[in-house]
Amino acid sequence: MALPLQSLLLVFASFFLMQSLAYAATCSDCFTHSRAAYYPNSDEQGTETGQCGYGSFGATINDGDVSAASDLYRDGVGCGACYQVRCTNGNYCSDKGVTVVITDHGSSDRTDFILSRRAFGRMAQTTDAATSLLALGVVDIEYRRLSCSYPSKNITIKIDENTNFPYYMAFVIWYQQGMKDITAVQLCETQNFVCKLLDRSYGAVWTTTSPPSGTLSLRMLFSGDDGDETWVVPINNIPENWKAGDIYDTGVQVN
Repeated sequence: MALPLQSLLLVFASFFLMQSLAYAATCSDCFTHSRAAYYPNSDEQGTETGQCGYGSFGATINDGDVSAASDLYRDGVGCGACYQVRCTNGNYCSDKGVTVVITDHGSSDRTDFILSRRAFGRMAQTTDAATSLLALGVVDIEYRRLSCSYPSKNITIKIDENTNFPYYMAFVIWYQQGMKDITAVQLCETQNFVCKLLDRSYGAVWTTTSPPSGTLSLRMLFSGDDGDETWVVPINNIPENWKAGDIYDTGVQVN
């Protein structure tokens, strides 16, 4: 028995609504509307005291195109994530906008981003437009997450200056890559494969008291918004005589 026209239209409308909702829930290329400001009284680059724990590296990574985030900071899980941010004022703003790396936590006047001065100006079409944009201070934007890529860099760790070998170990992870978050870190003894789960002290800084001994293997858990999780084991190990201030190239990239 054929359905009446009205019933058919209702079925099709319900189908397309469900398809649209499914697309909206999974759309990784969609932009979110928000607002952005820039660091007051700053130089062109970011801050060296950001709450991700990057230090001076946090001011210069990505050529200084960095940002503080409010909700996107996510108690430090959002550190190192990359976002395309573009302002929406057609008189000043380019379609491309700027790609920034999250290196700090903060908000101002209902903003999701506080960009470095350099990054804020790079949203503009021209140098003159950048001057006008900076004069506004806070602008409407749209943003989306992008995959971080550092073609000439591997994921790197820096042992924190407050580390006390062999009783306390802290390090920060540099050059986080891809679109997934680092949600867990383990240190494993390479001799007997005993592993210890580290604590996220703050931002991208991971710590442990009584760290494993000997040459150490690092394991990082990369987690996606879709629930997919992957443990990544670097090629290079941490030597048994690690000390404060040392920088170690893990030998791996994750894209």
